[in-house]
Amino acid sequence: MDKFVLRLDKAKKAIDESDYVLIGAGAGLSTAAGIEYTGERFERYFKDFIEKYNFTDMYSSGFYPFKTSEEKWAYWARHVFANRYDVGKTDVYQKLLKLVEDKDYFVLTTNVESQFWINGFEDERIFATQGDYGLLQCEKACHNKLYPNKEQIFEWMDKTEDFKIPSGLVPKCPVCGGEMDLNLRKDSFFVEDEKWHEMNRNYSNFLTGVDGKIVFLEIGVGFNTPGIIRYPFEQMTYDNSDATLIRLNKDYADAIPQNKEKTIGFDENVEDILDYWISRI
Repeated sequence: MDKFVLRLDKAKKAIDESDYVLIGAGAGLSTAAGIEYTGERFERYFKDFIEKYNFTDMYSSGFYPFKTSEEKWAYWARHVFANRYDVGKTDVYQKLLKLVEDKDYFVLTTNVESQFWINGFEDERIFATQGDYGLLQCEKACHNKLYPNKEQIFEWMDKTEDFKIPSGLVPKCPVCGGEMDLNLRKDSFFVEDEKWHEMNRNYSNFLTGVDGKIVFLEIGVGFNTPGIIRYPFEQMTYDNSDATLIRLNKDYADAIPQNKEKTIGFDENVEDILDYWISRI
């Protein structure tokens, strides 16, 4: 039996014997699910923007200094449409749900595409720390209410001309009259509304209630914001004698030396790993 299969079986055994599973999901999970920000998918959605602005990928293009709000929202309408509203359920997230649905699980994620909700994970078991493509907030956070944007996104898409939305459609804050922004943690103005604090409390309650074997299932978490998932998962694994860290990451699958005996790392294809595990449920 090869080493890959041995690792797969060891990890599946840890999941089976666990009382709790804490999923830590980063951008690599959504990439594995097909929500890629580069390559053919990027070119399919943004061919015209690429030709005009010389964009190379969806991540870096999000930092482009558009000269007008009309241009900015024409781009972001396309971006949010591509990654939030035009995706639907994905096989990888569905397989992950099948793996844990009968467990006492919780999800901590830095992803903002709402895939956990779209694919049927329980609302009270998800904490999306970094925001949601589907929500708008006051750009300067003058108040902490968030606003669904689906209807606006589709209207902006429909009425974009020459890479601009109509000036009258630029979103304005209903409280201060300033501009709106997407609810993404990118500066000190990120709005944490009551739902965010509810998710945070649910996460804290989950951790407080752990009394038994726990698996930290970390998928696609690199070093962009390691202080949210990667480092805490390593620390909690180190602190808990009944913990196992299962790390799926094509570039950074290794364990820290202190957790070497408690970590099972995979740099192989995420969907192949999930397929193997759920075939043995």
